[in-house]
Amino acid sequence: MNLLILFLGYLFGSFPSGYLAGIIAKGIDIRSLGSGSTGATNVLRHIGKRAAITVFLLDVFKGVISILLAKYFFLNDSWQVAIGLSTLIGHIWPVWLNWKGGKAVATGLGIFLGLSWQVGLATLGVFIIMIALFRIVSLASVSAALALPFIMFISFKTSSISLPFLVVSLLAMTLVIWRHRENILRLIKGKEPKIGKP
Repeated sequence: MNLLILFLGYLFGSFPSGYLAGIIAKGIDIRSLGSGSTGATNVLRHIGKRAAITVFLLDVFKGVISILLAKYFFLNDSWQVAIGLSTLIGHIWPVWLNWKGGKAVATGLGIFLGLSWQVGLATLGVFIIMIALFRIVSLASVSAALALPFIMFISFKTSSISLPFLVVSLLAMTLVIWRHRENILRLIKGKEPKIGKP
């Protein structure tokens, strides 16, 4: 049962919401445009706001549903984390799209909302603050990823530290930063576009 849920986590993560948005809305393959990502930011730039919001919510839902499924079957922290990682892997490397997916931000948010809604909301708060201040999605994403392990750590009570949850927050941070490595280079050079600008 655990392995089946692990497999389902990958399938949930690999649901190609951004790709389908491009096909349905404009008959285009979003992977051929901009950053090549199937995530909400690339959808926003090349398809539109409504499609981007839809993709974002679907990608968040993929993460939440995987963790809720694990909790429904009373799986322990380690298995919840494993299923969360399986979902992230499915989102980043979907088998249906030749292993070319999104950058793990929205689905990662969904996973942490499922693991600990307080941590998920606090991390989303960091993202929103950075967007409001700088209007650069990649900067907000990386900032939220960097904050995640610290938020997770301070969320623990002294007697109930979950090592698997702490480890997955570090792994998620690493994945998001690695997926944004080109964006980070553009940020350093001052060439990363802001929302509403090409």
